[in-house]
Amino acid sequence: MKSAIPTQPSDQPTVLLASLTIMGISLFVQQSVAGLQYLSFLIGVGLGITLMHAAFGFTGSWRAFIRERSGKGIRAQLMLLGLTSLLFFPVLGQIFPSVQAGAALAPVGTSVLVGAFLFGIGMQLGGGCGSGTLYTMGQGQVDMLITLAFFIVGATLGTVHLDWWLSLPGYGNISVIAHFGWVQALLLQLVILAALYGLVRLLEIRRYGKIKPVEWQIPQHEFTQRFIHGQWPLWWGVVGLALLNLATLIVAGHPWSITYAFGLWGAKIWAAVGGDPGSWVYWSSGYAEQSLNSSVLTDTTSVMDFGIILGSLLAAALAGKFAPRMKLTAKRTFTAVAGGLLLGYGARLGFGCNIGALVGGISSGSLHGWLWLVAGFCGAIAGVYLRIWLRVDKPMRVQ
Repeated sequence: MKSAIPTQPSDQPTVLLASLTIMGISLFVQQSVAGLQYLSFLIGVGLGITLMHAAFGFTGSWRAFIRERSGKGIRAQLMLLGLTSLLFFPVLGQIFPSVQAGAALAPVGTSVLVGAFLFGIGMQLGGGCGSGTLYTMGQGQVDMLITLAFFIVGATLGTVHLDWWLSLPGYGNISVIAHFGWVQALLLQLVILAALYGLVRLLEIRRYGKIKPVEWQIPQHEFTQRFIHGQWPLWWGVVGLALLNLATLIVAGHPWSITYAFGLWGAKIWAAVGGDPGSWVYWSSGYAEQSLNSSVLTDTTSVMDFGIILGSLLAAALAGKFAPRMKLTAKRTFTAVAGGLLLGYGARLGFGCNIGALVGGISSGSLHGWLWLVAGFCGAIAGVYLRIWLRVDKPMRVQ
């Protein structure tokens, strides 16, 4: 059992600074932006705290399973998909007519297949996925600033080329909820997720003879300390992320997403230096055109991303883990740049990252989410071997 007492004392100045910044931005957004954007920002803060305190990520978990068949993280991700589906399907099936919410639907085609594969490589080189890049940056990992910067560049380039990619073979949006009805679709989805959970568990047992147990019970005297200072069990992260994703669905009207904002930021930067992103097909109509010509604070995804960074900063300071590291090797700089470009470009082609496309897509009944999962995991396998070729990691042991 992990101790409730943090290994490092809380960074009180950073806690105060992060708290005041969060309150200030929340009040500013509430006063200056119509609607419920301030709630979206606060949900983002909660997501950042949850990601940080539970150390919930996709990149390291996928690499651990590919290299070592350690399945604890992937089992937690499958639990997240199952719980979020349980929460989303009734809402999207309009069992509550007063709730206006839309699924994360996207075409099933070449664009998603290629985009997710590139993203899978990028997350292994860059050292983080969409959510991982934001929350580890909030922790003070300076190399993730480089990854994020080129994530933005890649996402912006993706908006330039997306129209061409969508002209390649594929199908339109496919919703299993619309096809089967939400009850039958949910049952089918839970069966598939349970089968994947069993497969991951089996492969782990074959390697180790047992599975790494999930910490379920927390001594009562440790609860408050661990809730505030971190070292959350993974299942706390699962529950927290699922509930906050549901809150996003209800407040924002769509599932949690991350990477749309990166392309928007890049397009705004390009416009600020004299470019004309409005002439690109992607930014010439609909919500994209509206968001390009409006304040970034009117974009829910951007506001939530800001919240995630500040929430993870607050959580890291509470845990005594905020520790900016400035020293970078040439190799780490290269992998951050290359990984960031692949992450951004792949996310735009794939209609999102591991959060917006994988979790959001699968949990809202979009078939493209399952295609993203398969292609993204294949890309992660390629990325793991690329890390070995670049001598970032040691060769895998032959079992």
